[in-house]
Order: sequence, then structure tokens, then C-alpha cells
Amino acid sequence: MGQRYIQSENIVTRQVAGETLLVPIRGDLAGIQRIFALDEVSRFIWERLDGVRDVAALAAEVCAAFEVGAGQAIEDIGQFVGELKAAGLATELA
Repeated sequence: MGQRYIQSENIVTRQVAGETLLVPIRGDLAGIQRIFALDEVSRFIWERLDGVRDVAALAAEVCAAFEVGAGQAIEDIGQFVGELKAAGLATELA
């Protein structure tokens, strides 16, 4: 749980019609198919991927802000960050 993550520099975040979108800004137009729409919890996590907070700290913040237990928060964060990493939107720091 000591893993720390940071947002990719090649992503812009936009608010469109009440939704938060992550848009890749490098590569070809095919990358536009990789736009991520974030819900409230995933946006909360995304905004905190600063390379300083580890998964445990993120989970504590999620638990404080939303009605979710620590185990579920850690599982959800792991899944969400795994998807971000696979899409090149976040990087795990050593």
C-alpha cells in the first residue's frame, strides 16, 4: 500500500456538461478514443495523484469523503489506478 502515483504530463482534464474528462494530448487522433470519463469518486482520486500521497493516504481520504470502508476504498483505488497505468495516464513512482 506504499505505492505512490502521479498523473501523466500528457493529459488534460476538462469539465464538459458536468462530467470530468481526461484527454490525452500527444499521439495521433486515434488517442482520442482513450478519453476517460470520471465519476465523482474517480475524479476525487485523480485530483490527488500527486506523487506524495500513497494508496493508504488516498484510501483514508476517500473514506472520509465518501461512505465506503477502507478495504473497498483500497480495492477501488487499485483498480482505477491500474486502468490509468494501462492507458498511460498515470505512473507509479519508485
